[in-house]
Amino acid sequence: MPRRVAIAGLGPIGSKLARALDEGIPGFALSAVATRNVAKAEAWLSSLTNRPPMVPIDALEGYADLVIECAPAPLLPAIIAPFLSAGKAAIVMSVGALLEREDLMDLARANAGQIIVPSGALLGLDAVTAAAQGTIHSVRMITRKPVRGLAGAPYLSAQNICLDNIREPLKIFEGSARQAAQGFPANLNVAAALSLAGIGPERTMVEIWADPTLSRNMHRIEVDADSASFSMSIANVPSENPRTGRITALSVIAYLRKVYAPLRVG
Repeated sequence: MPRRVAIAGLGPIGSKLARALDEGIPGFALSAVATRNVAKAEAWLSSLTNRPPMVPIDALEGYADLVIECAPAPLLPAIIAPFLSAGKAAIVMSVGALLEREDLMDLARANAGQIIVPSGALLGLDAVTAAAQGTIHSVRMITRKPVRGLAGAPYLSAQNICLDNIREPLKIFEGSARQAAQGFPANLNVAAALSLAGIGPERTMVEIWADPTLSRNMHRIEVDADSASFSMSIANVPSENPRTGRITALSVIAYLRKVYAPLRVG
């Protein structure tokens, strides 16, 4: 029997995953969805070959073995806690919210549940995880985004930073991954994922630049460890949501395809 998958949130990421599951990913079947915009979702779901039931968030666990969280960060606990309590798995896209909810990791540990963080819009997490088996001396990420990809971030309001009229690249933040996740909850899940793979949110350092000359979200990682020193760069094409790269949803699809594949790389 295929493993039943629920999706919470049908924005650019969730809808892409729902479509992929409907078209077929070996070993998995879309079993339920939850979304705040019910009317819009009803019309979209009718385009699927096998339309899943749409249920409230707090009912998802009864329909699935695995949940994929693609919703606003404040909804993370309500979505994944029932699955973790039942010893099930949750794939988390709002990774920054995890840094403030260590109780969810404790819940997974206590009940043999599992929180899965995909590579998302970042690259090289496997290398960082490998380096963390030894000693990592430092990790730094430099993010450069088009201005619209940073719009609405709480940090900008708190610091009275207006990006409407900038004409050249402007560094708007420098600090820890934890601070970045707090100030840019919809923009910097990549920093949180990097910190969890390596030396933690306090020691992982982040720079954020608003760059009106860019059309892509750019991330550069610099790692110095006793096993290797390496740097990696990626330029992501934004999805319909300018805060999120198209590759984010594809990383989840790639993860699901690897689970039961006869050959697994990475």
